[in-house]
Amino acid sequence: MTELSTDAATGVTSTRRPAVLVRGAVVAFGGVRAVDGIDLTVPGGSLCGIVGPNGSGKTTLLNAVSGVQPLTAGSIVIGARDTTGLAAHEVARAGVGRTFQSIKLLPTLSVRDNVALGVDMHLTGPWRDRRSAIAAATDEALERLSITDAAERSPEELSYGTRRRVEIARAIAGGPSVLLLDEPLAGMNRAERVEIAALITRLRDDGLTQILIEHDLRTLLSICDHLAVLHHGRLIAFGEPREIAERRDVRDVYLGRSSDGPA
Repeated sequence: MTELSTDAATGVTSTRRPAVLVRGAVVAFGGVRAVDGIDLTVPGGSLCGIVGPNGSGKTTLLNAVSGVQPLTAGSIVIGARDTTGLAAHEVARAGVGRTFQSIKLLPTLSVRDNVALGVDMHLTGPWRDRRSAIAAATDEALERLSITDAAERSPEELSYGTRRRVEIARAIAGGPSVLLLDEPLAGMNRAERVEIAALITRLRDDGLTQILIEHDLRTLLSICDHLAVLHHGRLIAFGEPREIAERRDVRDVYLGRSSDGPA
């Protein structure tokens, strides 16, 4: 049941059930805390942008949420499940999809087969029992990302923007409740950025919770429901994007440098 709740750490009130709860998250590498006691609540069905200078802990935080990087301390809950300490494949099966800064597609497989990998990892049992479910979910993901016409092509034949669509299709093919996107617009021209931003917005409108790291601050301000700002591994601001953009401490740390500056 959805309840009206206010996050004590951020002061943000939402009527949507939290999809991601991060509490006291610490990721330490020796004496360096890349993530230093972060509390973050992402409401279900929302789009949360993350910004901050290089080295602020953004990707490390996503790695922790997806199980790629174990927490040193703290906890992470996805939906109703505590995923703290689970391996990445277990977190994926708990409902978390993920893309990375560098596109990771297998050039020896077709687009269809690359996307199908995102379904197969969630299913068990003999191949004959999984085959029809994999095919149906793959076709649906291809259609949602408008890449059905490229299904039998090699990823190497496609434009950069289309390869990014293939990667996102693979990430959503398994039906995640949460999608983590690490700089999905990086390296694109303006037209490609607009297309992918519109795609991300449609996925949010379909109810998919997303956490998005991105360089393009203008895009984040236009599409995100919430904006989180990290600095030295700590969450220094979280809330409505344009309100956060006006805060002096945020501008001093990040926004005042360049609207398309390093993230």
